[in-house]
Amino acid sequence: MTQRTSRTWLKVFWTGLALWAATVAVTVITANTNLLPTIVLLGSFLVPVTFAIWAYEHGTSGEITVPLLFTAFVVGGVLGVLGASLLETYLLHPSLWMYVGVGLIEEAVKLIALIFVARHLRHRSLRDGLVLGATVGFGFAAFESSGYALNALFTVDGLSIRSMVETEILRGLLTPLGHGLWTAILGGTLFAASRGHHRLRITGPVVLAYLGVSLLHALWDSMHGLAIAATLYLTGARWQFQLLEHGYLPRATDTQGHLITLLNAAGIIVISFIALTWLRSLYSRSERDQAPPPIPQGHFRTEPPWSPERR
Repeated sequence: MTQRTSRTWLKVFWTGLALWAATVAVTVITANTNLLPTIVLLGSFLVPVTFAIWAYEHGTSGEITVPLLFTAFVVGGVLGVLGASLLETYLLHPSLWMYVGVGLIEEAVKLIALIFVARHLRHRSLRDGLVLGATVGFGFAAFESSGYALNALFTVDGLSIRSMVETEILRGLLTPLGHGLWTAILGGTLFAASRGHHRLRITGPVVLAYLGVSLLHALWDSMHGLAIAATLYLTGARWQFQLLEHGYLPRATDTQGHLITLLNAAGIIVISFIALTWLRSLYSRSERDQAPPPIPQGHFRTEPPWSPERR
């Protein structure tokens, strides 16, 4: 294992943040629409790239090189986004279980992208899987966020830089707790199951990890809807249920709006805590795997090899 003590990730983050803020300011001042793609790219890629570098700097073996990291971010991210778009378009339809399908599809395409990127690795450690999986997930998040930012730019009132910036800030804050985290868990489990084998292996623990992160993903995406349902169940008025029976979504009161926000935030916190605890357990396991084996007690020397008695 190579432990890197440099903090390149901090330099990347602060430099990128300054460039993004400067671009937003100049765009607002000059109304130059040619700068809009720069805002989209900087705002969408800043946090994912920063955390991919952070994961790399926190220790991998020599097998994970910078070119491989770049390939995992770009190729893995693009393949994941394209695969998810195709499958979700043709397989999913609006329903109560739609987000379960989204979780299963997106985590599956990221896993396939990770396998494609890592197919030529000769040696695989659990920690390498954590880093490479996180990189694929962050790549997916970056390209997905750029699409959301672009969609937020176009409103019924015309171009809205404010809406685009707000979208980028929100997604940037949540990025470390989403795709990168879930795929890191999946990558670590996959590499641990494949250690000592010539090919990556889909074993029982890998399948369970896939189903687990897919469930976390589904709960994350559906949390706002679950918060609304819980709020109506706890505080719903009769007229609101009557509107629901007739197929209309009732407007929430101010009190209910605050409760929805609170429940939504609480749900995101719980999901993130579960995922981070899971990741921490894998990281602790990787530290044990990296530690040198203990020297058997019978192999301790009782005298230095240069002592006169051994000459």
